[in-house]
Amino acid sequence: MVLGGGGSTGNAWLIGVIAGLFEAGLDVTTADLTIGTSAGSTAAVQVSGASPTELLAATLVPVPQTRSNAGGPDRPRVRPVVDHMERMRKIIVSASDAADMRRKVGASALEMGSASDGSWQAQWRTVVASRLPIQQWPERRILITAVDAGSGESVVFDRHSGVDLVDAVAASCSSGLPYRIGDGYYIDGGYRSNAENADLAAGSGRVLVLAPFGGRSLHPKEWGTDLATQVDQLRAGGSRVETIFPTSESGHMFGTNAMDLSLRPPAARAGYVQGKDVARELADFWH
Repeated sequence: MVLGGGGSTGNAWLIGVIAGLFEAGLDVTTADLTIGTSAGSTAAVQVSGASPTELLAATLVPVPQTRSNAGGPDRPRVRPVVDHMERMRKIIVSASDAADMRRKVGASALEMGSASDGSWQAQWRTVVASRLPIQQWPERRILITAVDAGSGESVVFDRHSGVDLVDAVAASCSSGLPYRIGDGYYIDGGYRSNAENADLAAGSGRVLVLAPFGGRSLHPKEWGTDLATQVDQLRAGGSRVETIFPTSESGHMFGTNAMDLSLRPPAARAGYVQGKDVARELADFWH
């Protein structure tokens, strides 16, 4: 199972889809391998430590609209999201390929990090830890993606990496400032290839991809990092692949609205409805 990135609303949608499938009798949390990127890394750990039903119930609780949560690491305003996307577009246009793009994003993150007082890291780790029902790596196989901010190299954490689970997820979700683990600094796993990183499922007999961003990519098609190309490569390698994207009716909750906490409940409900709707047609594939 591949769980793509997609911000706060993407995480809620992922939980909703998995809960809908579960309610309809299809438990995809039993996957032999779960690959999580950014918000998908949070979901990967969440479904490893709590039931989909419990997670959905918690996600459907409305977030109080208070002045204290109008900003900060747990509730960025829409403007910073727009600014971040514009910054990414400029970096992508200036990059010669995906590797060059990762290096430039990493350099930009390190520059921003050097200008901060560093206090955000402890705050961010506390936020991430509060979202996870478990604090230790589970026995089931989970891969969590990130990028080394210094070298631009792709990084994949698992329970054999010697990295704390909370730190791995915090790094995978760090789309702005770099997250420090030991002597290294890491940024969002979505920079590795695309928001899904489905290529890591190579060799699997069946691959189910849940993609909050619907497979969209800012990268040039010729880079070959988009989800469609990755799916083609998986199928060429013998894998059966199915994808689930948000419906057009719920598309407004992603992209620039992906960090709007008030949209988490409707995103989760939309995912839940989708999960129940597609469970029957996925049953033969999954089993």
